[in-house]
Amino acid sequence: MTYSLIVLPFALLTALVVLATVRRPAFGRRMGASGIAAAVLVILTAIFDNVMIASGLVAYPEQQSSGIRIGVAPIEDFSYAICAAFLVPAVYVLLAPRRAATVEEAP
Repeated sequence: MTYSLIVLPFALLTALVVLATVRRPAFGRRMGASGIAAAVLVILTAIFDNVMIASGLVAYPEQQSSGIRIGVAPIEDFSYAICAAFLVPAVYVLLAPRRAATVEEAP
Protein backbone atom coordinates (compact mmCIF):
# COMPACT_ATOMS: atom_id res chain seq x y z
CA MET A 1 0.00 0.00 0.00
CA THR A 2 1.33 3.43 -0.89
CA TYR A 3 1.38 6.42 1.43
CA SER A 4 -1.00 8.26 -0.90
CA LEU A 5 -3.63 5.57 -0.34
CA ILE A 6 -3.11 5.75 3.41
CA VAL A 7 -3.66 9.52 3.35
CA LEU A 8 -6.82 9.35 1.24
CA PRO A 9 -9.29 8.37 4.02
CA PHE A 10 -7.96 11.14 6.27
CA ALA A 11 -8.30 13.72 3.51
CA LEU A 12 -11.84 12.59 2.68
CA LEU A 13 -12.86 12.63 6.35
CA THR A 14 -11.42 16.11 6.73
CA ALA A 15 -13.28 17.38 3.67
CA LEU A 16 -16.59 15.90 4.84
CA VAL A 17 -16.31 17.24 8.39
CA VAL A 18 -15.27 20.70 7.19
CA LEU A 19 -18.17 20.76 4.72
CA ALA A 20 -20.53 19.86 7.57
CA THR A 21 -19.56 23.15 9.24
CA VAL A 22 -20.15 25.44 6.25
CA ARG A 23 -23.36 26.88 7.70
CA ARG A 24 -21.95 27.38 11.18
CA PRO A 25 -21.01 30.91 12.27
CA ALA A 26 -17.58 32.32 11.36
CA PHE A 27 -16.82 29.65 8.76
CA GLY A 28 -14.69 31.98 6.65
CA ARG A 29 -12.73 33.23 9.65
CA ARG A 30 -12.16 29.66 10.81
CA MET A 31 -10.94 28.63 7.36
CA GLY A 32 -8.52 31.56 7.34
CA ALA A 33 -7.19 30.63 10.76
CA SER A 34 -6.92 26.98 9.68
CA GLY A 35 -5.00 28.05 6.58
CA ILE A 36 -2.51 29.99 8.69
CA ALA A 37 -2.19 27.07 11.10
CA ALA A 38 -1.67 24.70 8.16
CA ALA A 39 1.11 26.89 6.78
CA VAL A 40 2.88 26.93 10.14
CA LEU A 41 2.47 23.16 10.53
CA VAL A 42 3.82 22.53 7.02
CA ILE A 43 6.92 24.59 7.82
CA LEU A 44 7.43 22.75 11.10
CA THR A 45 6.83 19.40 9.40
CA ALA A 46 9.39 20.28 6.72
CA ILE A 47 11.98 21.10 9.35
CA PHE A 48 11.45 18.21 11.73
CA ASP A 49 10.69 15.49 9.16
CA ASN A 50 13.83 16.37 7.21
CA VAL A 51 15.90 16.21 10.40
CA MET A 52 14.41 12.86 11.43
CA ILE A 53 14.77 11.31 7.98
CA ALA A 54 18.28 12.68 7.38
CA SER A 55 19.44 11.37 10.77
CA GLY A 56 18.15 7.88 9.91
CA LEU A 57 15.48 7.88 12.62
CA VAL A 58 12.73 7.26 10.03
CA ALA A 59 12.91 5.86 6.51
CA TYR A 60 10.37 5.91 3.68
CA PRO A 61 10.75 3.28 0.95
CA GLU A 62 10.81 4.94 -2.47
CA GLN A 63 8.33 2.45 -4.00
CA GLN A 64 5.64 3.38 -1.46
CA SER A 65 5.80 7.15 -1.89
CA SER A 66 4.90 9.37 -4.81
CA GLY A 67 8.52 10.36 -5.29
CA ILE A 68 7.75 14.04 -4.72
CA ARG A 69 9.82 15.29 -1.81
CA ILE A 70 10.47 18.47 0.09
CA GLY A 71 14.06 17.99 1.04
CA VAL A 72 14.12 14.30 1.94
CA ALA A 73 10.55 14.23 3.32
CA PRO A 74 7.86 12.72 1.08
CA ILE A 75 5.06 15.11 0.20
CA GLU A 76 2.50 12.70 1.69
CA ASP A 77 3.87 13.42 5.15
CA PHE A 78 2.60 16.99 4.94
CA SER A 79 -1.00 15.95 4.38
CA TYR A 80 -1.44 14.90 7.99
CA ALA A 81 -0.50 18.37 9.22
CA ILE A 82 -2.85 20.00 6.72
CA CYS A 83 -5.72 17.67 7.63
CA ALA A 84 -5.19 18.33 11.34
CA ALA A 85 -5.23 22.10 10.82
CA PHE A 86 -8.69 21.92 9.25
CA LEU A 87 -10.18 18.85 10.94
CA VAL A 88 -9.59 19.73 14.59
CA PRO A 89 -11.37 23.14 14.49
CA ALA A 90 -14.23 21.66 12.45
CA VAL A 91 -14.75 18.83 14.95
CA TYR A 92 -14.66 21.37 17.78
CA VAL A 93 -17.37 23.42 16.08
CA LEU A 94 -19.54 20.36 15.50
CA LEU A 95 -19.19 19.20 19.11
CA ALA A 96 -19.85 22.62 20.65
CA PRO A 97 -23.49 23.17 21.56
CA ARG A 98 -25.30 25.59 19.30
CA ARG A 99 -26.31 28.83 20.89
CA ALA A 100 -30.03 29.27 21.09
CA ALA A 101 -31.38 32.38 19.42
CA THR A 102 -32.12 34.93 22.09
CA VAL A 103 -35.65 36.22 22.17
CA GLU A 104 -36.40 39.49 23.86
CA GLU A 105 -38.86 39.00 26.68
CA ALA A 106 -42.05 41.02 26.55
CA PRO A 107 -42.66 43.26 29.59
